[in-house]
Amino acid sequence: RVIIDEIRRQQPVLVGLSFLSTTSYPYAKVLARQIRAIDSRVHLAFGGVFATLNAELVKLQCPEVDFVCRGDGEQLILDLLERLEDPADVASLTWTKDGQVVNNPNRTLDRHLDQWPFPDRESLPLDFVESMPLDVPAVLSMERFTTMQTSRGCPWPCVFCDIPIFNEGKWRSRSAQHVIDEFTHLQKLGYGSVYFVDDHFLLQPKRIEAICKGINDAGVTIQWGCEGRVDSTAQHLFPAMAKAHCRTIMFGVESGSQKVLDRLKKDQTLAQVESAVDNAKEAGIEIVHGFFVVGSPDETVEDMRATFDFASRLKLDTFGFNRLCVYRGTPLWKEYVARNLVDDSADWYKYFKCSEIDPTCLSGPVINEERAAGLRRLFRYKLTHYPVQTFRLLRRFLRHMPLRDVVYLIAKPFMGKKQGPTKNEVLSRAVEHRALKDDAAELTTVPDALLERAIDGEAVQNAAAKRTRV
Repeated sequence: RVIIDEIRRQQPVLVGLSFLSTTSYPYAKVLARQIRAIDSRVHLAFGGVFATLNAELVKLQCPEVDFVCRGDGEQLILDLLERLEDPADVASLTWTKDGQVVNNPNRTLDRHLDQWPFPDRESLPLDFVESMPLDVPAVLSMERFTTMQTSRGCPWPCVFCDIPIFNEGKWRSRSAQHVIDEFTHLQKLGYGSVYFVDDHFLLQPKRIEAICKGINDAGVTIQWGCEGRVDSTAQHLFPAMAKAHCRTIMFGVESGSQKVLDRLKKDQTLAQVESAVDNAKEAGIEIVHGFFVVGSPDETVEDMRATFDFASRLKLDTFGFNRLCVYRGTPLWKEYVARNLVDDSADWYKYFKCSEIDPTCLSGPVINEERAAGLRRLFRYKLTHYPVQTFRLLRRFLRHMPLRDVVYLIAKPFMGKKQGPTKNEVLSRAVEHRALKDDAAELTTVPDALLERAIDGEAVQNAAAKRTRV
């Protein structure tokens, strides 16, 4: 409603909608149709990772959307605004001309990120408090919070990740001084907490060292957090990061089984995981978080149990265990297409947990049962073997959370099965539910046959005729 009201008030010539993955795609389609219903003249553009990797198909399935922007959007949007009526020369744009979907040539990946101004955080009436990561409260602080991107991309070949594809397998960064200048700007605006949304911050040690020194020299007191790989060569800078007010580091641990790590092509060892976590805690990083996945191909019950046992031994403060999913374009998706587990022409916009389609995965009920049991063991181990660390974390939570919420956080793994899901769980599971995934197909106006031909690269005729503007 807020978005629709703003469009009515501002009457823009172009509205851009960005979304990450299949789970948000149905909502982007619905919102696009709502916007089209109130304004038949406004130009609509989709962008983001999912739109980039499925540009032609998205354009076919969403005829009310004029453009799909592929890759970085800063210069692309500026170019598009100058050529809205004839965008033939706008690189990395997918659009429709004379009934055919046109994919303009890709633009060269831009490495000069310092050329762009800082995000305009003040034009939106937002003054909110956040915590990172999701489901881990008060990880940073409860001060005014925002995000920052200091680099883009990750060159590692993890089979489940679409980031290397989106960024052409490259890593690009802003200069240390540009990052420091934004920190100084944010402090003047009253922000007290920043989370880096970089895919892998812990590259280029000299840049990290310069950022930390610059933060201290500028008198910036903002707390911040980042994500990175456990095999980073910048671990000797963890003390400098802590001194520069880094409070949170999150590592992609994924599994406590080397076999599973190798299957996922993580290119890391369990010894590297332990070393990275230990180094971060010894350096004074307050919150060290571990991302884990369960339900991976070829993972056994023994592998899952080894993962929870491994997580127990690590000096992690917080952790998350999520079911592995597969997204179109990733190496894992291509493997599943080759194994006839997914249909590239019919399933491209669908959301799959690997366990739903891969017979080498454990079943969903087994995964959920083992995960619940593993979390109980993990909590008990942390409470008995790391009482000081646990107490400090709880004390941090208590500074920012009601006591009842902290008690629930501790007790939740031991409470057994609930009588029913919470409201938030209902909303979350609705996105993943197969019925909704099937219903998403009803939002389209293009038959599947056209989508199949598009996959094969055939020209799609009369697409423009299928566009209906209310």
